[in-house]
Amino acid sequence: MTRNVLLAFDKFKDSLTAQAACEITAAALKAVRPDWRVTNAPLADGGEGFAGILTRSAGGRMIREQVAGPRGETLQAEFGMVPVEAIPEGARRRLQLSSGVSSGGEVAIIEMACASGLALLPASKRDPWQTTSRGTGELMCAAAHLGAVGILLGVGGSASNDLGLGALSALGFRFTSSEGAIIDPPIPARWKSIVGVSGAPLAALPPVHIACDVTNPLLGMRGAATVYGPQKGLKEEDLPVLEAESKRLGELLCSAVGKAPELMAVPGAGAAGGIAFGLMAGVGARLLPGFDLVSEWLDLDSRLGTADLVVTGEGRFDDSSLEGKGPGAVAARALELGKPVHVFAGQIASVGRDQLSLHAITPPGTPMVDALRDAAKNLDVAVRRVFSIADSV
Repeated sequence: MTRNVLLAFDKFKDSLTAQAACEITAAALKAVRPDWRVTNAPLADGGEGFAGILTRSAGGRMIREQVAGPRGETLQAEFGMVPVEAIPEGARRRLQLSSGVSSGGEVAIIEMACASGLALLPASKRDPWQTTSRGTGELMCAAAHLGAVGILLGVGGSASNDLGLGALSALGFRFTSSEGAIIDPPIPARWKSIVGVSGAPLAALPPVHIACDVTNPLLGMRGAATVYGPQKGLKEEDLPVLEAESKRLGELLCSAVGKAPELMAVPGAGAAGGIAFGLMAGVGARLLPGFDLVSEWLDLDSRLGTADLVVTGEGRFDDSSLEGKGPGAVAARALELGKPVHVFAGQIASVGRDQLSLHAITPPGTPMVDALRDAAKNLDVAVRRVFSIADSV
């Protein structure tokens, strides 16, 4: 029997992109269920793949730019330019582009991970004292010079914890020592020398919107350094110093731009090492709920409505996956619509949804390094096995 199948995978971190996971699953389904109609809708949470997925879905173009990498090295990064009229109406409303935009205008889609991402660094080079968000700011500058009428920035997968000061330095701000010397790049290892902030954002910079689903403030037990610092290489004994300097630099920036220091406590301010805070303070960026925006951009609700079967997944699927974003949100919405849902993940842990068909693709006892290496093969094998069974839907 013919089935309309929607594939809505997120990435398998450090292993498969969302696009690759969809393509692998589609090929496996074609092999065992050739009569099924398959639609790919790779998800993007603001991290790797964000710019490409949104740009391709709207028929935009990708631009390659030479920028500074997370340790200051030169690298090539891409961002998208999408015609405003190609953006679905719901997403346009969220970006405040429903009216007053000249014909032919384009929105830039930038992902921080392309220029300032953790995945760009080997484990030995991950160190939040030394990493910078400057390359992300350089992509924003490039988009502004191309005449973008808006910038949508995805901030997942960052390598830095510099409060976005690196990005701000690329956008026109200056950070100076007591002697008046410019501290560039303003990485945390050099923060003790910074006593002044001056300058203003690039005049051509359009409104900036940040796709952000995390609710962490900049500081404290749920702050950027405490929660995300360790995965970026922060040593436990260094946390109090980085936290204190983050507070001082945050207050210094707020004072320079005339913003209240309470901005540091805004939910989401701690996203991506505090770049959300820095861009809110320095260029008036607005935070948007990332998954909701992406859902509207990809018209997920309509696609779910026409599907007979929904297949989703990510690297690890657990109770936190059901807290409102990514595959968990897709699964929950599909269940509301009465659709059968299959979830494939590298690991499955304690998910209290009996209605979901859960499939861990990694053989028991597999070392993590092997699981990451073999994710494509394991996903293919698991999908073929599950959907070869006659009553799999």
